[in-house]
Amino acid sequence: MAFSREYPDRPVIGVGGVIIDRGRTVLIRRGTEPLRGEWSIPGGTMEIGETLEEAVCRELREETGLEVGVLELIELFDRIYLEDGRATASGKKKPRFHYVIADYLCELVGGEPHPGSDVTDLAFAREGDLGKFHLTEKATSVVKKAFAMSRVRRAASP
Repeated sequence: MAFSREYPDRPVIGVGGVIIDRGRTVLIRRGTEPLRGEWSIPGGTMEIGETLEEAVCRELREETGLEVGVLELIELFDRIYLEDGRATASGKKKPRFHYVIADYLCELVGGEPHPGSDVTDLAFAREGDLGKFHLTEKATSVVKKAFAMSRVRRAASP
């Protein structure tokens, strides 16, 4: 049976990585649904046999060309996108997309930044510039939390 991200039979596990490096984070413009054309946190879905951390590293390498080290979990949440007009047998609207997403704070290890195959653009943004990218409310919250976590980590290091 083929697996589909669109109208899935069960939630899809997604991962994201928020790189904080020299006061900036990396954002990508999505080339595919959901959120095609929108700025977002780089990431994607897990593959069978991968750990969460391996999936984060692979997805960030594929989407941004950057190598990262995974530091800690920022937040775990679900993202459900309904589509008008399509309903289940119970009369409820069937989700077009349903993700459970684990976003992680990451450190930059290496690589050369460039947009991957399902990304149309890549940008480095300072915390004060996030509004220019019109991220979703949840993505904005996660990135701001990552900046705060990064400041705490820096203050705690000798």
